[in-house]
Amino acid sequence: MPETSTVTVTVPATTANLGPGFDCIGAALSLYNRFQFSRLEPSATEKVKITVTGQEAAKVKTDDSNLAYQAFLKLYDRLNQSPPPVAIHIDMQVPLARGLGSSATAIVGGLVGANELAGAPLSQVQVMQLAIELEGHPDNVVPALLGGCRLAASNPPPQPPLTKGGQGGGSWEICDIPWHHNIVPVVAIPDFELSTAEARKVLPADYSKADAIFNAAHLGLLVRALETGNENWLRCALQDKIHQPYRQSLIKGYEAVQQAAVNAGACGMVISGAGPTLLALTDVTSAEAVEKGMVAAWMEFGVKAEVRAIGLDTQGAQVSL
Repeated sequence: MPETSTVTVTVPATTANLGPGFDCIGAALSLYNRFQFSRLEPSATEKVKITVTGQEAAKVKTDDSNLAYQAFLKLYDRLNQSPPPVAIHIDMQVPLARGLGSSATAIVGGLVGANELAGAPLSQVQVMQLAIELEGHPDNVVPALLGGCRLAASNPPPQPPLTKGGQGGGSWEICDIPWHHNIVPVVAIPDFELSTAEARKVLPADYSKADAIFNAAHLGLLVRALETGNENWLRCALQDKIHQPYRQSLIKGYEAVQQAAVNAGACGMVISGAGPTLLALTDVTSAEAVEKGMVAAWMEFGVKAEVRAIGLDTQGAQVSL
């Protein structure tokens, strides 16, 4: 394919874990960041020029440490090519450090943008593998790239040793999970941040066999509940013993917001990604009451939150030239 001079990549926000699916399941949401990549003249004195607009634009780095640019460089490095000087414009609609996959949008945006500028030499699967390498786990980057709700399982190579995280140069099996039309995600985005590093720090190094069995059973049930819309299954399936019990204390008012969501008709509430955004799953008729209940509950703790029912994105990263 011939080289392109300007490409825009639109990447959806994601919600990961969905309770028991820690680090392996995620869903794309209809909230987007846009990344525009334009080649500069080869004689340009700057390697990269980054501008940012939109929500929390001031918090985004505009030097060569910018995550989208780092991903851009990673792809050219994989191609063994020198990256062209580039102007990157980012329009931010996904809030930072809130558990909605903002870093995954940057990684996917940077990789897809670079691949398109280079003439699309890498397949979608190769781009996905690079994204997982950069992010460290698949739960956000896979749905951000592919759309929909996705479960990722590592397929390690037959010979040890494996690297940390079970990747070890192996491949990934990606399974799309049908999402019933009557299950509505309601995201509650508070006005405070929580870094993924901080949220990971509170997790234990080891888990009991009982907790592992509990999560395996509930993840299996979650997959069926999402597909069928069975509300009793969904109520049970959203429980988790791997990450949520340890992270709840980092999120002010968690229990009150959870109770308010359930009282208003939600099947349950989980931490979106590493938090602090909370995600309730409800039916169409209860969505508005759930929104209002979560806002009011957090207000009691002096926390302002943007709460809204949101659609599932089924397209993933979209390219326009």
